[in-house]
Amino acid sequence: MNTRIQKLREQSLNAINCISPERALLMTEFYKSDEAQMVSTPVKRAMSFQHFFANKKICINPDELIVGERGPAPKACPTYPEICIHSLDDLKILNEREKVSFKVDEETFKIYEDSIIPFWTGKTNRDKLIGNMTPEWLNAYEAGIFTEFQEQRAPGHTVLGKKMFQRGFLDVKKDIEAAIEALDFFYDNEAYDKQEELKAMDIVCDGIIHFAKRHADELERLAKVEEDAIRKAELEQMAKVCRRVPAHAPQTMHEALQHYWFIHLGVISELNPWDSFNPGRLDQHLLPFYEQEVKTGKLSEESMYELLHAFWIKFNNHPAPPKMGVTAKESNTYTDFCLINLGGLKEDGSDAVNEMSYVLLNVIEEMRLLQPSSMVQLSKKNPDRFIKRALRIVKTGFGQPSIFNTDAVIQEMLRQGKSIEDARNGGCSGCVETGAFGTENYSLSGYFNLAKILEVTMNNGVDPRKGKLIGLQTGDLSSFDSYEELFAAWQKQVKYFADIKLRGNNVIERLYATYLPVPFLSVLVDDCISKGKDYNAGGARYNTSYVQGVGLGSLTDMLASIKLNVFEKKMLSLTELKKAMDANFEGYDQLRSDLIYKTPKYGNDDDYADDLAVDIFETFYEAINGRPTAKGGVFRINMLPTTCHVYFGNIMGATADGRLAEMPLSEGISPYQGADTKGPTAVVKSASKIDHLRTGGTLLNQKFSPQFMEDEAGITQVMNLVRSYFRMDGHHIQFNVVSADTLRDAQKNPESYKDLIVRVAGYSDYFNDLGEDLQNEIIRRNEHTEF
Repeated sequence: MNTRIQKLREQSLNAINCISPERALLMTEFYKSDEAQMVSTPVKRAMSFQHFFANKKICINPDELIVGERGPAPKACPTYPEICIHSLDDLKILNEREKVSFKVDEETFKIYEDSIIPFWTGKTNRDKLIGNMTPEWLNAYEAGIFTEFQEQRAPGHTVLGKKMFQRGFLDVKKDIEAAIEALDFFYDNEAYDKQEELKAMDIVCDGIIHFAKRHADELERLAKVEEDAIRKAELEQMAKVCRRVPAHAPQTMHEALQHYWFIHLGVISELNPWDSFNPGRLDQHLLPFYEQEVKTGKLSEESMYELLHAFWIKFNNHPAPPKMGVTAKESNTYTDFCLINLGGLKEDGSDAVNEMSYVLLNVIEEMRLLQPSSMVQLSKKNPDRFIKRALRIVKTGFGQPSIFNTDAVIQEMLRQGKSIEDARNGGCSGCVETGAFGTENYSLSGYFNLAKILEVTMNNGVDPRKGKLIGLQTGDLSSFDSYEELFAAWQKQVKYFADIKLRGNNVIERLYATYLPVPFLSVLVDDCISKGKDYNAGGARYNTSYVQGVGLGSLTDMLASIKLNVFEKKMLSLTELKKAMDANFEGYDQLRSDLIYKTPKYGNDDDYADDLAVDIFETFYEAINGRPTAKGGVFRINMLPTTCHVYFGNIMGATADGRLAEMPLSEGISPYQGADTKGPTAVVKSASKIDHLRTGGTLLNQKFSPQFMEDEAGITQVMNLVRSYFRMDGHHIQFNVVSADTLRDAQKNPESYKDLIVRVAGYSDYFNDLGEDLQNEIIRRNEHTEF
């Protein structure tokens, strides 16, 4: 990286995360206007988008090559009062908390107190959402049975497809015009609604084009007063780029990157679509520009890398908007979960690894930034050279890139009814979530605490933390004469709570479709224009809502303990076990030791435990999969926690596997921390016993000592481990290559480890920014030193 990029990178790393009231103020200003009261909801949303981009501060940072910020400065983070509003207490907490703080100045406090809070109180989508939930939903939510993403985030996780790298918004406007002309007001009773949505789409196209032209104007102004001839020429060239994109299809590497960046800002400013919007398969999108410019000598390699480095920095300038309440507990990070996909297969099924794949891996290694996150799609058709190159980055302890099984991901999408071409053009976003890029609305609805449901079952439907009946009364512990009876009771509770959650999500989907359409995101996703339907109302070609199961490893170990020790060995009764658990095992040291060390554990290729994991998976799958959503799609499952396994564990008492009260649960489909004692091959064999192909993603974490991967032999062994797991249809695997001793020292001496990065769940983060509970959980993960 050259001097310019080093400087921009340092500026990004040193920028202070803060709350910007700019967007909230502009939205409030527009919603108060007479103009906003006279139009349909889609048009109102489009006009608010246009108002924001016509009036927000233009930020062009010194020396940068890609322009545009969501806020008035790098890491100045907006809020979204249409969805939810932060209280003054929320702002105070964000400003003062020791880790992952967002600074809030006095002017922002005053704007919120005088303008934002008074106007939006009672009007937010969260107010509507909570007001429309049943008492059963509210009780389960409060108890930690499940969380709900969309009480603070709009539906999202979608990814840009290849089409928008080949078209400009003037092209899109022609499509919209044709769709309006084709409306049938005689025989289509939705024609008016479609017209309003299409009008809204047309308005946002104009809004983003105008936003780019505002940047061009400012760049030209700066060029006129710039004394350095080299920078003056750069500013003039950047102005030309912004005059051309995103109105027209990009023709150069610089235009392609700037084109995408304006699109990115449009999506994440329109609403906050649960973070995660990203360019998807960037090596495929950029390859034509690479071949046209770099190979022909029109663009030097040095200039190409400089542009890509500058592009990477723009992502790092944009932390995820701060959360509130329970959501802050489950995901307390700056990371925006933007996941760059590399490798995989072409639309015709051939190997898609190309020169840009390796170029971008070089960029990932050299920039070493948390954002954007990165992954490689690995197919059996991809060369070993590709996975080894990725592992050489992983071994540095960066935690990136993660590794996904392209062949499994494609099979997952085919099972869901997608075409083979759309499946091959897709991949994963966020942590591990599968989707068809540019053609699918795939949203995450929230986490589902499978282990907490066992706790409720063992208390006859009562949440012991609250002392409140929240579930079915499936029987006192003394009434269960067999393991099968207890498991059947748990299954009934799972179905009961799944029904509560899915009913709630169908209401929530209608609320977003009705009150918060997203016309800008809609123009990017096929087939919203041709249908005249919003992305949030089922306009996309495919529509999937995921529910994330949490605690598979922990729950497996709990059930194995009950089955073996209570019903087979008859070491104690269920009532006696519960008494020990209620005491948090105080005075039961020998019992706890037996539960931990003398009971089969998931993650060791032991069918006694692993078969129970399969039973858990099948129960969760049957409760959720294939059930209809309000936007015309279906609910499906995936298995990931982000950091919710820490929150979910915190609201639970001690459990039958010997785990103490308030300790984290297992994460993803990984074994409980420290329970995998037979090495990494045993872990992947256990993990492969569930049917990954019937999910939309599973997350498997592994930790290796740095010494293990320091030479080519170690790299090859890990490559073989990944290839073997993927042959068993594993979906995803990721690695922390850092010793537990290093992590413990970092806890004691954080000032010496400011740049220590670890893999948390489906993302990487600075170790120093993690809460102590999460730090301890990562330390407890087994560190493998040999196969």
